Amino acid sequence: MDICKVQENISKCSMNITECFMVLSTGAQKISIATLCGLLGTLCIFENSLVLYLIFSSPRTRRKPSYLFISSLALADILASIIFVCSFVNFHVFNKTDFSKEIFLLQLGGVTSSFSASLSSLLLTALDRSVSISQPSQYKLLMTRKRAWTALGVLWVTCATTASLPLLGWNCCTLDSTCSELFPFVDDNYLSSWICSIVVLLGCIVCAYTHVLWRAHQHVASMEKNQAQAGKQNTRMRMDVMLAKTLVMVLSVLVLCWSPVLVLMIYSIFARLSTHLRKVFAFCSTLCLLNSVVNPIIYALRSKELSSSLRMFVSRFRRKLKTSEESPGAESTHRSSVTET
Repeated sequence: MDICKVQENISKCSMNITECFMVLSTGAQKISIATLCGLLGTLCIFENSLVLYLIFSSPRTRRKPSYLFISSLALADILASIIFVCSFVNFHVFNKTDFSKEIFLLQLGGVTSSFSASLSSLLLTALDRSVSISQPSQYKLLMTRKRAWTALGVLWVTCATTASLPLLGWNCCTLDSTCSELFPFVDDNYLSSWICSIVVLLGCIVCAYTHVLWRAHQHVASMEKNQAQAGKQNTRMRMDVMLAKTLVMVLSVLVLCWSPVLVLMIYSIFARLSTHLRKVFAFCSTLCLLNSVVNPIIYALRSKELSSSLRMFVSRFRRKLKTSEESPGAESTHRSSVTET
């Protein structure tokens, strides 16, 4: 049934209206969503937790501003996966409606703030790489740990404040305005503003990556002309070029995962969505989780420092397993010798 027809008979601020947004009608669809969310959410939490451990377990990486931004990205992805999976599965799979409007807007704010923080962390990472590759001699003076922590503080406060606006009163119930067809109680104007901010954010990331790519191309050309020269400068250039390629891979995955959701959101503002399109939107939403899963894989494969720390972690883990397997035999041998004595 069309949600707009339902709203004629049900108050748009009643909790019963949430049932109109539960678009998964068959058991197969619910099982598919639950499986996707469970698998992607578990992988996302494990991988990003591992990234945080690798960064903060090494004094070398946790002191670098670039890895502080990556840790912010990992933390945002962990929070996004936990809040998104729990709220999304409860709503679409288990059809939970025994919560208030405020609880629903709080959950939605948690999802939007964490995903916004994830995108913003990518922007800070891109800007950090842009400064590093364009002004390598001034990088340590321009990008200090204090400035990095300040930028991260502003980032998280801004994302949390923006996401809490519907809960604070910018919703269609309080304003008696037009509600979104994709989210209960959400004002269409707020959704439009949030979409615009995300599009601007993505545009800034694209510009920053474009600049990084351009500078990386110049460095590659410079290295080809001066292959005979060796030293720290050439090594630094190679690191910048590799980091630039890593960030481009992250951006490509980001655009591919977020484009379907943003396109459907924009379309919902200008036209009414059919039940089929809202089902498509529900499945496309899981692509945001996929983005959070792929990011740490790219870092582990492309970052030499993180991959080196990962290899050390795996080798330590194997040694512990080997020791634990050998210890029972050694203990039994020791007991046997004591008994004989």
